[in-house]
Amino acid sequence: MSDFERFSSIVEQANFDKGIPNQLLMRESGNLSTYYAPFDYVNLEARIVICGITPGLKQAMLALREAKSQLAAGATLEVAWRKAKETASFGGPMRINLIRMLDHIGIQKYLGIGSASDLFSEASNLVHYTSALRYPVFLSGMNYNGTPKMTIHPDLRWQLEEHLSQELGSLPNTVVVPLGPKVEEALDYLARRGKLSRDRVLAGMPHPSGTNAERIAYFLEQKPRAELSSKTNPEKIEHARTALLERVARLGI
Repeated sequence: MSDFERFSSIVEQANFDKGIPNQLLMRESGNLSTYYAPFDYVNLEARIVICGITPGLKQAMLALREAKSQLAAGATLEVAWRKAKETASFGGPMRINLIRMLDHIGIQKYLGIGSASDLFSEASNLVHYTSALRYPVFLSGMNYNGTPKMTIHPDLRWQLEEHLSQELGSLPNTVVVPLGPKVEEALDYLARRGKLSRDRVLAGMPHPSGTNAERIAYFLEQKPRAELSSKTNPEKIEHARTALLERVARLGI
């Protein structure tokens, strides 16, 4: 039985006006809590995996409300499961930045589509969206942002070993794009344990968050080096961009 099947009756009956109900709590350790939200659907047709850190509260609520709406309308569990994840995956400004960076390194050419924006519409069958921590994690009630380290804390490492490892193992022919250094660290953890080939990982893109605007602009070659603030390391971004361009150009050869 999938987690969605196990929790679907709770999702169908829950009132989400006050957030995620306690019936969806999966694990709790100190000030860390992990809740169920329907992010466990796996698109087995995918050719590319986009991997974030963990769904935030806003994403979790979008997914839960969509699942409830689909079930209330009579959708099958499979349809409700898939629609919930598609609705909530990487929405808002983050999606726009992600598309721009993927297009810049040539992912759209590798996939044979016009733009990475198609991955969120007519070419959605080519992409699988996931997170290093599949289910939303909160630290003292706030969105988890990478601290404590997910590779060290047992209640976080559990998700890497039990969920992410199996998920990526079911998609052996995909390339994986980690969003930010925390996710790169999680994928490296799996690679060191023989659970993932490093050749599949396209690491180095800045995180697409709006708070990362300067690094994104430099990665996209839209801001001169001379105008960068001291918070941005141009050499690191240049090295990552060059490596990604070369890696993507070799894909499929």
